[in-house]
Amino acid sequence: MATMAKPRPTNPTMPLGTRVRKLRLQQHMTLESLANECELTRSMLSKIENGRASPSIAAVTRIAASLGVGVSVLLGEGAGPTTVATFAAELDGGWTTTEKGYGYAPLVAGRVEKIMQPMLFIARRGKIRPGALHHGGEEFVYVLEGRMRYTVGQATRELGPGDSLYFDATEPHDLRPITAMVKYLAVMATRG
Repeated sequence: MATMAKPRPTNPTMPLGTRVRKLRLQQHMTLESLANECELTRSMLSKIENGRASPSIAAVTRIAASLGVGVSVLLGEGAGPTTVATFAAELDGGWTTTEKGYGYAPLVAGRVEKIMQPMLFIARRGKIRPGALHHGGEEFVYVLEGRMRYTVGQATRELGPGDSLYFDATEPHDLRPITAMVKYLAVMATRG
């Protein structure tokens, strides 16, 4: 894994792929070496860097770890105060749809230095591509609307509004919406 004491600041308006490429080149890593380290194909990493693919949060987490930066650095969350409020109106238009088929919106984008990465997710039945994800750290999922089947390792659980799940994110995990749409909060944390 690449180590870097303090990454050079990235422009918060810079696209994620451009940030990845900039950090990769600053660390003198090849596209292939970074792809191998974060368990992506060279082709997929190239698509991400060129803005032709939106990676899953699991992939963003692995890329960030491989580059030695926090997820918030890749997501372009600006430096700011230690107390941050995110209002519902700020999320309008702030959703990203991934290659996996779900949409996400990062919360507390105004704070870069954080241990937890809270995000809102929306998954629609028939839109999610099968395939388990994994990344470093731990994850907490809390269902806000709808129902889904969430698999971690070999265990599958049906979750609905108010249900939650906490797990080691290095284990393969995947979800399948039961209702037309499921909206949930996920909080990811990396061990320091």
